Formats: sequence, C-alpha cells, structure tokens
Amino acid sequence: MIKFYYHPTPNPAKVALFLEEAGLDYEIVPVDTRRGEQFAPEFLAINPNAKTPALVDGDAVLFDSTAILLHLAYKTGQFLGADTPAERAQLLSWLMFIATGIGPYTGQHVHFKYFAPDPKDYAVNRYSFEAERHWQLLEDQLGTRDFIVGDSYTIVDMAFWGWGRPVPFIFGAEGWDKFPHLKRHFDAISIRPAAERAAALASQFQFKTEMDDEARGFMFPQNKRLATA
Repeated sequence: MIKFYYHPTPNPAKVALFLEEAGLDYEIVPVDTRRGEQFAPEFLAINPNAKTPALVDGDAVLFDSTAILLHLAYKTGQFLGADTPAERAQLLSWLMFIATGIGPYTGQHVHFKYFAPDPKDYAVNRYSFEAERHWQLLEDQLGTRDFIVGDSYTIVDMAFWGWGRPVPFIFGAEGWDKFPHLKRHFDAISIRPAAERAAALASQFQFKTEMDDEARGFMFPQNKRLATA
C-alpha cells in the first residue's frame, strides 16, 4: 500500500487531492513539522530534504510534491490532459511554474511577512511583489478558460488548489478579491467530493499549531547561525 507522509500544508494537500481523486488506497503517516518530526532518522531516510510530503509506493520513494504528482499521474494514467505534444508541453510548463514560482515566492512572502525578524521591509517588498506577480499570471491564464491547461481537470489544477487554500492567510482577508478567476476555480475544485475528503485529513490528527520557540527552532533552523554570529 502507498504510504503518504503528510502535514496539513499546501504541498501535501496537492498529493492528498490526487490520491482521493484517483481512489487509490493509501496509509497516512503524519509528520508534525512544528515538533521536528521531519528530522527523525526514519523520515530522513525517505526524504533527506526533511520536508513534507513524501511518498513510498513499492520500490518508488519520492520526496517532492511535483514529482509525486507526476509519478501518480503516470502510474494511473489519470489527470494528464490530452496526450498531444502541445498540451503536454503546457501541462509541464504550468506545473513547473507552480512548483518553482508560486510555491517558493509565496513561501518566502509568508516567511518574511509573518515570521522574519526586523528589519525586513526590503524582503517583504520583494517577495510580496513576486508572489503577487506570479499569482496574477495564473489569474490571467484562467481569465478565458475553465481549467489551467486544456479542456479538462489535471494535476496542474490540483497543484494550484494546494496553494489556494491558505490565500486568506497569504494575502490577507481580502486576498481573493485580487484574483476572481482563481477564486472561481478554487471554489469549483473545493466542492468536489475528493477535495472535501482531502481537506478533512488534517482533522484526523493532532498537529501542533503554536509557533513557539520550539517550533521556530525546527521551522527556521538557519536562525541558530544568528545566535552564534
């Protein structure tokens, strides 16, 4: 059976959605990152990068959400869109855009806005600008279409949905107002039964929610260098 290493954050949410949409049997292994469980030797043996998600599917061991989506899509033959060179090129382009643009810039925006010590005006300005720019490109892509790529629901839409869920935290309470086409698409995905089941996974476990000193130590280990500088 597939083992899915999970924490209720955007990247694992993408994988949870695929697993539910495809109806695959899987076992959840919770990894509480604010308690430092991502640094346990048994998890590092699966993901040396110490992040969630990770997935073990027989002999296949994967530790990046985009790699996992591609693995599961090719394994099942589902949610890859039309099998044409033109559409496959678009699927891969937008999938990597989310992986290398939406994810990192949004993550850095959140980090500097909410968690970094002062002074941080330059970093907040840079990453908020880049996060909004990337989201606007995705917004423009959905301006005249129902799905991000082609005429069907694909792993690109699932990758977007994972990051769409925390938009009110990322950009503030009115964050969705900037991206009406993305909000329409997010809502359409969220009412799918598989998305409802994926969203409900977090309630099955008691994950630490406090960002106390212990959690900051695990989440931002680079800060130890500041203490010794």
